[in-house]
Amino acid sequence: MTNTSIKIDKNTVIIISLVLFAIALRLVPHPPNFSPIGAVGLFAGCYLSLKRFWLIPLAALFISDFFLGFYNVVSMTTVYVSFLISAIIGQYFLRVKRTNLKIASAAFLSATQFFMFTNFGVWLSGTIYQLNLAGLIECYVMAIPFYGNTLIGELFYAAILFSSYYLFNSIADRNTAVSLKK
Repeated sequence: MTNTSIKIDKNTVIIISLVLFAIALRLVPHPPNFSPIGAVGLFAGCYLSLKRFWLIPLAALFISDFFLGFYNVVSMTTVYVSFLISAIIGQYFLRVKRTNLKIASAAFLSATQFFMFTNFGVWLSGTIYQLNLAGLIECYVMAIPFYGNTLIGELFYAAILFSSYYLFNSIADRNTAVSLKK
């Protein structure tokens, strides 16, 4: 009998886990805009060394949209672009040095740009609000409750993702140190 071991790349496990995590949590009932997709973007931008790291949140979003249903093209496009921006925020603000404050600040920035950008898309789609300044203001005012959910969700899921990654790496490092002593 041959003893063959399969070597699994750490990044591959992380990517698959992130996508499945985001899809699963987006498919279960949750408050509006309380989603892990933005935090997955921050995490992917921060830790994944892939050139196309930004595809991770978009893949999770697309697969879950396949089950949930697609919607207005203008609004949907702004949502996808916004999550791409979240991944870029993770890469530029968190890649070099991560502190709890920097992660929370990146989550705040990510949630805020999502609010600004996607609500502009809702207004621009012309399906709910008039395409004038009053309609734009009304769109942003009506979306304020959703911003709270977005911000809390972004902070919550970023805390889970970043702390879990830190914890798993600490355990792996400890196990490696113990096995080296033997």
